Amino acid sequence: MYLLSDVHLHPHPDHTEGSRAPVVAVVAVGGAVGALLRYGASRAWPNGSDAHALWRTGEAAFPWTTLLVNVVGCFLMGVLTVTLKERFTRAPRLLNPFLGTGVLGGFTTFSSYTDDTRRLFENDQAGTAVGYLVLTTAGALAGVALGVALTRAVLRPPGRTGSGRGRYS
Repeated sequence: MYLLSDVHLHPHPDHTEGSRAPVVAVVAVGGAVGALLRYGASRAWPNGSDAHALWRTGEAAFPWTTLLVNVVGCFLMGVLTVTLKERFTRAPRLLNPFLGTGVLGGFTTFSSYTDDTRRLFENDQAGTAVGYLVLTTAGALAGVALGVALTRAVLRPPGRTGSGRGRYS
């Protein structure tokens, strides 16, 4: 039987005591970096949310940029999770909040996803809206799973084989 006090016998490096100011700072900087990367993606491939002129004047453009950004961001979160939580567990304490919550949180945009869906419904494109809802959700989940699986395969410790024994085999 587990007691609530047993849960934190071995605190994770991300949950150490001390000032939260450095964590807030790295998340803010990382978020700015991620948002700039997303903005760059929207400028390089201007459709979807950026095609605001199309929403009320005819058929709305499918928000491919938002879909791609969210799936890629989820894939990278899978990579990051395995890399920092399973393989490089002694990485600097602020690296995970900077890259995960900050950069990838700022890069992905599920608020635009929901707004794009609303706009598709408002533009009488219910089928496209539902397809976008399903495709984004499935793509995000598949992205995380693929990121985890590929990273575990790549970061398999030396000397391990695919024999089916252990986490990395």
